[in-house]
Amino acid sequence: QVQLVESGGGLVQAGGSLRLSCAASGSIFSINVMGWYRQAPGKQRELVATITSGGTTNYADSVKGRFTISRDNAKVYLRMNSLKPEDTAVYYCKFGSGSLEVWGQGTLVTVSS
Repeated sequence: QVQLVESGGGLVQAGGSLRLSCAASGSIFSINVMGWYRQAPGKQRELVATITSGGTTNYADSVKGRFTISRDNAKVYLRMNSLKPEDTAVYYCKFGSGSLEVWGQGTLVTVSS
């Protein structure tokens, strides 16, 4: 089993920055993808950014140039700069390997205007 623990959410003013962290533990396969998704009130969960165990990254168009995903073995980070009110959402960490898919509990990011 894989467990995910997220941290780093909070309240920030528009234009500010935050860094989210997610630590994976348990039976972690060497080939995997970790990423961040978000869900705003009344909206579907959407991809923010992913990073493979080989370091390949993928970003949603809405965050390109503002957010940076990185990882250190079984930890993944999301550096969020130039935050906008529309970035307000619950951010979820996800671990995937083969057919295994594990989600974190979510951390709330609120951006005030």
